[in-house]
Amino acid sequence: MGENEKHTKEIGIIGFGEMGRLYANVFWNAGWKHINVCDIPENFTKLKQNLAYNHFNVLEDGHAVSRRSDFILYSVEAASIDKVVKQFGPSTKLGAVVGGQTSVKEPEIKAFEEYLPSDVHIVSCHSLHGPTVNPVGQPLVIIRHRSEQEPFEFALRVLESLESTPVHLTYLKHDQITADTQAVTHLAFLSMGCAWRTRQMFPWENPSYVGGIENVKISMMSRIFHNKWHVYAGLAIMNPSAKAQAQQFSQSVSDLFKLMIQEKDVEFSERVHKASDFVFGKAREENRPVLLSDDLLDQFSLSAIPKNKRKPNSHLSLLAMSLRSLNMSNTSISITPGSKGITEYCFRNPEFLESAIQAALYDKEIRADDMEYYSATRGWVHCIELGSFEAYRK
Repeated sequence: MGENEKHTKEIGIIGFGEMGRLYANVFWNAGWKHINVCDIPENFTKLKQNLAYNHFNVLEDGHAVSRRSDFILYSVEAASIDKVVKQFGPSTKLGAVVGGQTSVKEPEIKAFEEYLPSDVHIVSCHSLHGPTVNPVGQPLVIIRHRSEQEPFEFALRVLESLESTPVHLTYLKHDQITADTQAVTHLAFLSMGCAWRTRQMFPWENPSYVGGIENVKISMMSRIFHNKWHVYAGLAIMNPSAKAQAQQFSQSVSDLFKLMIQEKDVEFSERVHKASDFVFGKAREENRPVLLSDDLLDQFSLSAIPKNKRKPNSHLSLLAMSLRSLNMSNTSISITPGSKGITEYCFRNPEFLESAIQAALYDKEIRADDMEYYSATRGWVHCIELGSFEAYRK
C-alpha cells in the first residue's frame, strides 16, 4: 500500500467550506493525488473555474463524489447532516469508508446507519480546532463505528496526513466530552461579547478589562464571534448533553449574581472558596505549577492603558465555571485549555481571587457589566432550550 495507494485510492469531500478546504489541502500536500470535492450546486461553476482548486476534481454533486471515492468525508453543518446523507448516501461506492466532520456525532452516526448501504464502513472523525488552526499536533477524535480492520487501517492512513494527535472514542463519549468542554466555554464567551456590546464598550478601552487574563478573555471572545455561528449552534442545540451543561452554567452565574446584589459577603466567599477547593485543591496540595502568568499574558495586551491603572474585576464568568463543576460534582474543570488556564490562574492566586471577590460584592461600576452578563447567559440558554438555530444566529 503506502505511497502506491496515494496514486490509486480516491478521497471524496462532500461540502467544500472552510474545514472541507483545510482537509482537502492537507490530503493533497500529503501526496493523495485523487481528491474529489463538491459543494452546493450554485457554487459548482465558481469552484470549477477557481485556479486555486484546479488540482482537485471538482464534481457536480455528492452522488458523483460518492460513486467513485474510497474514503468519503461529509463536511457539512450539523443541522444539515441528515438531509445531505439521505440525499447522497445511497450512491456510496461498494466497500468505501465514510465519515463526517460534524461537532455533534449522534445525529451524524444515526444518519449513516439509516441511509448508507450495509456494505459501507463507518469511521468518523472530528478535528478539535477551527479551520484557521494548523492541525499538526491538535486533537483528532477518531470513531470506529462500523468497520473491518483493513478499511479502518486505510482510514487511519488517510487521517494521519493531518499529523494530529489521535483520540479514539465512541460517538456517545465524544458528544459527552464536547458538551463538557466546549459548550460551557462557548456560552461563557458569547455572553461576554453580548454584555460588552449591550454596554456599548470596547473592553480594551476600559480599565477593568486590560492586561493579564483579560487579554485571553477578549481574544477568545473575538475568535468565537469571528468563526461560523452554525458550528456553535449545532454543538449547543443538537448535543443533548450540552443543554444540561449550559443550564447549569447559567444557574451558577445566577446564584452568584443574586449573592452579589444582596452583598451577602460570607455566603458568596464561602461558595467561591468551596468551588476553588473542589476543583483546584489537589493541584495546590501537589504544588503543581500554574499554567499561565501575568508577565506572559501581558505580552499580548490589546490596550494602551498602563498596568498601574487597571481596576479590579469580579471575573463572574470564571467564578461560575468552577461553581458549575462543584454543582455537577465534576472535579475536573471541563472547559477548553485556554479557559482552564485563566480559570486556574484566578483561583490559584489568592490575592487575585480575593480581589475578584471584593469587586463582585462591592464594586458598583462593575456590577452593571455583571448584570448584562447574567442577562446574556439567560438569553443564550433560552435559544438552546428552544432548539432555535435562527434565534442562535441572530
